[in-house]
Amino acid sequence: MRTNWAGNLTFSAQRVHRPATLDELRRLVAGSDRVKAVGSGHSFNDVADTDGDLVDVRALPAETEIDTAAGTVRVAAGVRYAELAADLHAHGLALPNTASLPHISIAGSVATGTHGSGNGNGGLATSVRALDVVTATGDTVTFSRDQDGERFDGAVVSLGALGVVTHLTLDTVPAFQVRQRVLTGLELADATAHFDAITGAAYSVSLFTDWTAPRFTQVWLKQLDGAPDPELPWARPAEGPVHPVPGMDPAFCTPQDGTPGPWHERLPHFRPQFVPSSGEELQSEYLLPRAHAQAALEALAALGPVIAPVLQICEVRTVAADRQWLSPAHGRDTVALHFTWIKDPAAVRPVLGRIEAALAPLSPRPHWGKLFTVPAERVRAAYPRLADFRALVAVTDPSGTFTNAYLRRLLTD
Repeated sequence: MRTNWAGNLTFSAQRVHRPATLDELRRLVAGSDRVKAVGSGHSFNDVADTDGDLVDVRALPAETEIDTAAGTVRVAAGVRYAELAADLHAHGLALPNTASLPHISIAGSVATGTHGSGNGNGGLATSVRALDVVTATGDTVTFSRDQDGERFDGAVVSLGALGVVTHLTLDTVPAFQVRQRVLTGLELADATAHFDAITGAAYSVSLFTDWTAPRFTQVWLKQLDGAPDPELPWARPAEGPVHPVPGMDPAFCTPQDGTPGPWHERLPHFRPQFVPSSGEELQSEYLLPRAHAQAALEALAALGPVIAPVLQICEVRTVAADRQWLSPAHGRDTVALHFTWIKDPAAVRPVLGRIEAALAPLSPRPHWGKLFTVPAERVRAAYPRLADFRALVAVTDPSGTFTNAYLRRLLTD
């Protein structure tokens, strides 16, 4: 792997390693001055970059150890959510939520605070019960929710700053069924006036718009089977299957006909057997207090003429508050504003500046793994436990083996 998934970043690593065993990884890390790990490469910035040794964890054994009695699963870092989900479902278990893409690796998603959707659903990292990390000495350290207290809250969304995560233990729930359907034609005024009702109308809700007009072109509702279908008089049912991005084949998407299906075949937007796009895109995301949703959406609508020419699609989701120090949903119920851009960094970058300026009064936190131009001091100010995280890094990686330009830029005064 020399580039990220989108191809907008070429890693500057001197060497790329694909260790096949844990012992091989330990020796590699212990013998290196600078190391970063990468999984599916689905970040759009240099969070995983290094000028030292880049470690691709996907060659490690794809272990999945399910404990049905405890309701947990221990899984290797490079395993993708699609692979884990199928295994869990076969054992009658599930994860509470998934991201829109089942193609991404578990460790990378957790480390950057990636999330799904739902007023009551936390980010993917909230399912983590423990994680095993290879430190700079080549030793393995386990961070556990049961044993490490608040220190654990600092270790899960870690940006790779503590070491190379090799395994994660996740909480599971009993497998469940989900129905999915899509509405269209939701006007912005109705969306903002009834935002809580709309985002709370199903287990997971996503709103899509291209910002060519003040309205949402699609509302994706993922409802638990057995729960009543929501009544949303402000939008109408879609005439057939749709893809969030206009013009793309809806065959790539999960079923939208309202028939019940396994959780892992409805909660993601996209089917794992298809590549949802060829990487011809860039992505950004800003996460704000849910109480600011109306103001944020109105600010974006006002920038519609600036945003629309370089936008493929914008998705609006909600995430429940959590306790993890570097989670973008730390301490606050959250609205997430996600942008899929055309693959033209020069055209997109000034638009990011306009969006960030408009959202600045609303306490935004950019997604750690996506594109943003927010000044480092403002990013640092958005995280009240940042000093605690720095102290944890100083203890766990005193030699700075796992630091890189990204971490120095964003986490160091």
